[in-house]
Amino acid sequence: MPPTEGFKDFIKDQLAGFAPVSIRNMFGGAGIYADGVMFALLANDVLYLKADETSARAFKAEGMGPFTYTSKGRPPVAMSYWEVPPRLLEEPDELADWAREAHRIACASKAKTKVKMKRKRR
Repeated sequence: MPPTEGFKDFIKDQLAGFAPVSIRNMFGGAGIYADGVMFALLANDVLYLKADETSARAFKAEGMGPFTYTSKGRPPVAMSYWEVPPRLLEEPDELADWAREAHRIACASKAKTKVKMKRKRR
């Protein structure tokens, strides 16, 4: 189920302390971008932030899990986006800190992908 417009507006407001963000609909959900980099996603009016092995520990400590999806006839696939603890949705300053980390991780991941692509072309 795609995120509602009201939830998208709410998330934009809550992330204002981090950076101006844009939200683009995709695959039944929406990607959240800052500086042209997707660092978060929305699905079913739930916010997920990009995480790596280290930052995922903070999500796990709060009882949260990764975004998963299923394709017909295949087992569920977990992505590197983790559900934001609900308490953060009411704490925009702390949410901004988590968003900065997610954006840093997304930028680093994008840079690694570019290096891999250059190596493949050689």
